[in-house]
Amino acid sequence: MVIEIDFNSDEAIYVQLMNQIILGIATSRLQEGDTLPSVRQMADTIGINMHTVNKAYTLLKQEGFVSIDRRRGAVVAIDVDKIKALEEMKQNLVVALAKGCCKEVSRQEVHQLIDEIFDDYDL
Repeated sequence: MVIEIDFNSDEAIYVQLMNQIILGIATSRLQEGDTLPSVRQMADTIGINMHTVNKAYTLLKQEGFVSIDRRRGAVVAIDVDKIKALEEMKQNLVVALAKGCCKEVSRQEVHQLIDEIFDDYDL
């Protein structure tokens, strides 16, 4: 899996890394049981600090996308707590939709955008 980090972005590097891994899972480039590179390997590959990778992996674990095993490292292990996932999604969408409303984005445009995004996922 290729991780693309934008070092000029205002978004924190650990957040970008987390999002890339989540997108990899959603698009089936990463499967349940796949082992992620070690913290050191990931840091060396991307050219970032090991603590940044560790923070991303820890948050991915807290959010139920990976499990951490001392022998295997970070392993994709999806926590299927759908109610929790829907609540988190709602919180994120409230702000995103408010921004869209301020820019006069229509309901139809939002639905079309969501459909386009969902088409990329293997559901």
